[in-house]
Amino acid sequence: MKAALLRLALFLAALLASAGLALAQEPAPEEPVPTASWVRAAPGERGKAPLAGDVRVPVALLPPGATADDRGPSLAIFPAQKITIRFDHELHTGQLHLACTSCHPGGTTSHVAADRLLPPGTTCDACHGSRHADPNQVVPGATELGKCDTCHLGYEAGDGNRVAPVVLPPPNLRFDHAKHAARNIGCRQCHGEVQKLALATRDQLPRMRGCIGCHQHPDAAARGAAKGACETCHLTGAGKEGGTIRTVFASGTLTPPAWLHNAAHGPDFIARHKYVAANDSSFCASCHKEESCTACHDGRVRPRSIHPSDYLSMHAAEARLATASTGKCTSCHREQSFCLGCHQRLGVAMSGPPGARDSGRFHPPAAIWSDAPRKAGHHAFEAMRNLNACVSCHIERDCVACHGGRGIGAGFDPHPAGFLSGCATQMRRNPRPCLVCHDPGASALARCR
Repeated sequence: MKAALLRLALFLAALLASAGLALAQEPAPEEPVPTASWVRAAPGERGKAPLAGDVRVPVALLPPGATADDRGPSLAIFPAQKITIRFDHELHTGQLHLACTSCHPGGTTSHVAADRLLPPGTTCDACHGSRHADPNQVVPGATELGKCDTCHLGYEAGDGNRVAPVVLPPPNLRFDHAKHAARNIGCRQCHGEVQKLALATRDQLPRMRGCIGCHQHPDAAARGAAKGACETCHLTGAGKEGGTIRTVFASGTLTPPAWLHNAAHGPDFIARHKYVAANDSSFCASCHKEESCTACHDGRVRPRSIHPSDYLSMHAAEARLATASTGKCTSCHREQSFCLGCHQRLGVAMSGPPGARDSGRFHPPAAIWSDAPRKAGHHAFEAMRNLNACVSCHIERDCVACHGGRGIGAGFDPHPAGFLSGCATQMRRNPRPCLVCHDPGASALARCR
């Protein structure tokens, strides 16, 4: 009996699982895309927003390049607007069958992005019965459609011809409508499905991701004459900033988005910017001059995210580890200009002021460091192994005090046995090391010329 019940339970479980799997695999019905007529607005409210109730415009109606989490076009490129009119694009294009150029004729002839392409009031007069020939003496139409408050929000009877102005700041961009229209690029390819909306807002302005689709298309034939250089569309600086893109505007700061070479300037960008720069340094040079890099990389500015706060107490051990480690130091710091000054003040360097040398000995005792015979830890071996570590504290005259060719100090000879047999070749390659100790006319040099 128990076995039979167990088999029945397993059968029912399998049946339910298969039914659940079939339901999971069944495609979900597509969500209808709302339009201005589909979501009806209350009388007098239609045309105040893209969709009735000012609901969010679906991605399908936004310009190409918009995403599900779209927050609108960049404020740095397209400053904030103030739209004080009511207008229904779907009514005019869908029901009245007006073309975009009926109200925006400049959309096919404009060569400058700053051109004002909004229709003047005289464009509306033919249908609305109003007269805008004289902006100071506007005459309303005789019907309801011709009244001022039909289109102008906030207008009250008795205000005369005073209406709130529409504020559309010019974009910080280069754009030629005429060139795009000549290549049969329609309005929808840059502005989205405006004909399915009532009011058009900043949301219907182009997205850079959509522009890149043409301007950096990998197929040259498909790309055509669309140039991919940043300055094709973006404004460039003047004077010292000439050639680089302007990134700071009154309306905002222009920074690259995450999808563009993974170059979003977020909190982690300092840690990973080296990968972006290594992949395409010319991309970084579109906005940044070389000074942007050298400000940190030549050691003038201390990037606090690179070294911990107590690094001063531990840097000596890390700098002395190996040539590879000191190479890491010298990628940002220069021994003679950065390290030496501090080491002199602290008395670590031999060339520092005598009064500062009471801070303690840096090198091992003389029996190991400088006395004959040479043994492990002798300064000769240390200098041959990593001369960079020596010059971080010492200058040439510190060496000449002992190794000078004129018998200065103890007169230690820096030349190995058999040096004379090959000194002529070395001198021809680079005579400077010879002149550190020897005068140019010294007889000792004659044997090597």
